[in-house]
Amino acid sequence: MAVAERLAELGVSLPVVTPPLAVYRPATRAGNLVFVSGQLPMQDGQILHPGRLGDGVEVEQAYAAARVCAINALAAAQALLGSLEGVRVVRTVGYVAGTPDFTNQPAVVNGASELLRDIFGEERGIGVRLALGVSSLPLNAAVEVELLLEVS
Repeated sequence: MAVAERLAELGVSLPVVTPPLAVYRPATRAGNLVFVSGQLPMQDGQILHPGRLGDGVEVEQAYAAARVCAINALAAAQALLGSLEGVRVVRTVGYVAGTPDFTNQPAVVNGASELLRDIFGEERGIGVRLALGVSSLPLNAAVEVELLLEVS
């Protein structure tokens, strides 16, 4: 099944890419690799579930925010490539803002990883992954996700 058909089946609509907040490109290509800059959970011009885990933001909310980050990352990749056909996820990196005692970063980043698996399938949608805890993120986001993709 084509990626566009799978997105439609899942009810996922890729948004217009949010302009960068600083000096960087949302995505860039080097050979057959596409590096997608860290994407925040921007939805309708607002950060979805701002704050930190362990201090008002629940895992379920941050999971949903990580899913939005992945959608925004795919939008950046599609804007660069024109299509997501032939894309394979190589690496997913998730940064989770939390209190020092919050240690469930993997459950949060699953919001992105599970969506990528559901879109591209087990073979092309699951790569290596890092789920990292940080003290804060831009715009008080609870999560940020970056991707490394391969294009065949």
